[in-house]
Amino acid sequence: MARIRRAILSVSDKSWIAEFAKGLSRLGTELYASGGTAALLRAKKVPVRLIEEYTGFPEMLDGRVKTLNPKVHGGLLAVRKNASHMKTIASHGIVPFDMVVVNLYPFESTIAKPGCTFEEAIENIDIGGPAMLRSAAKNFRDVAVVTDPADYPFVLGKLKKGSGNLDSGTHAELGRKAFALTARYDAAVSNYLGRGAAGGDEYPVTFSAQWRRVQSLRYGENPHQTAAFYADSRLPGEPTLGGAKQLQGKELSYNNIVDLDAALQLAMEFQEPAAVIIKHTNPSGVGLSKRRLVDAFKKARECDPVSAYGGVLGFNRAVSGETAKEVASTFFEAVIAPSFDKVALKILSGKVNLRLLETGGAFRWG
Repeated sequence: MARIRRAILSVSDKSWIAEFAKGLSRLGTELYASGGTAALLRAKKVPVRLIEEYTGFPEMLDGRVKTLNPKVHGGLLAVRKNASHMKTIASHGIVPFDMVVVNLYPFESTIAKPGCTFEEAIENIDIGGPAMLRSAAKNFRDVAVVTDPADYPFVLGKLKKGSGNLDSGTHAELGRKAFALTARYDAAVSNYLGRGAAGGDEYPVTFSAQWRRVQSLRYGENPHQTAAFYADSRLPGEPTLGGAKQLQGKELSYNNIVDLDAALQLAMEFQEPAAVIIKHTNPSGVGLSKRRLVDAFKKARECDPVSAYGGVLGFNRAVSGETAKEVASTFFEAVIAPSFDKVALKILSGKVNLRLLETGGAFRWG
C-alpha cells in the first residue's frame, strides 16, 4: 500500500475533475495543477497550488511548456526505496509526487473534424502530458497514474477503503493503462503525419494500430483451441462489431464473431433496407426491399431456407416488431442490427439463447 500525499492534476477533459479533486483533498492529498485545471478547481473552492508556483517557472510558449521541468519529473521518477534518489531530490528542493491525473489534448477528435487544418492538428499534439504519464508509469510502484475520468470513482473508492493508501495491484493496472494510452496517442500522430509524408499516395508510409480485448472466448474455431476477441481501439466512422452492445443471449463464440462480422459488413454494402443470412462465413441469403425491412428478411430466408436455420442474421436498418415477429419463426444463432425497438425486443426476448447485438449509430445509408 502506498500513501497518496501529493498529486499533480493537468487535464484537457475536465469531466468530473472537480469532484475527484475534492475527494482527494478530503483524504489529505495536497494538490498541484496546471493553469486551466487549477483555475477550474479554485472556482469550485478546491484547495490547489499552481505548478508554476512550485517550479518557479511560468507557463510559456502559448502553453507548450507547462510541466516540462525537473522539479516535476524528478518528483515522479524518484524511487522511494532508493535512498540516493530521495537524497538527491531533497537537495534540489524537489518533492515526491504520488499521483498524476492527466488526460491528453484531443488529437484524434480534432483531426476527425471536417476542415481540420494542419496547424490545428499540430497544436493538438500533447507533449507535456505524455511526458508526465510516461515518467509516472515507469515508476508505477510509487506513483498512481489516472488517465480516464471513468476511473475516478474506482480510484477514490480504493483510496477511501485504504484510508488514503492505494494497493500495488491498482498501481500496476493504472500504469499499464497509461502506457497503452500513450502508445495509442503516438500511433495516431504517426499515422496522421504518415499520410502527409506519403506524397499523395492513398496509403501512409507507416501505419500503427492498437487493439483492445473485448472478451476472452470459451474456445477458438475448434474446441481444443483458445481464443480472444480484440477490436481496434480507435473510434471508427461506422458501426463495428467490436463496438456493438450485446442485449441478450449466450456468450459469443469465435464462430459467432466471424459470422456476425461477415453479416454486418455485407449488410452495410447496401443502400436499400437489407437482410443478410450468414452460415459458416458464407452468405446463404441476401434480401433487399425498397421499403420494408421485413420483406428484405423474407427474401433472404427464401434464398435457402435450409441453410438459414442456425445461421447469423444481419440488418442495415433498425428492427421493428413486425420484422422481429418474422425473425422469431426461424432459429438463428445471433442477430446484429443498428437497433431494436421495444416491441422487437419483447418478441425476441422469448428466444433466451438468441444473441442480439446492437451497433448503435447509423449505417452509411441509414
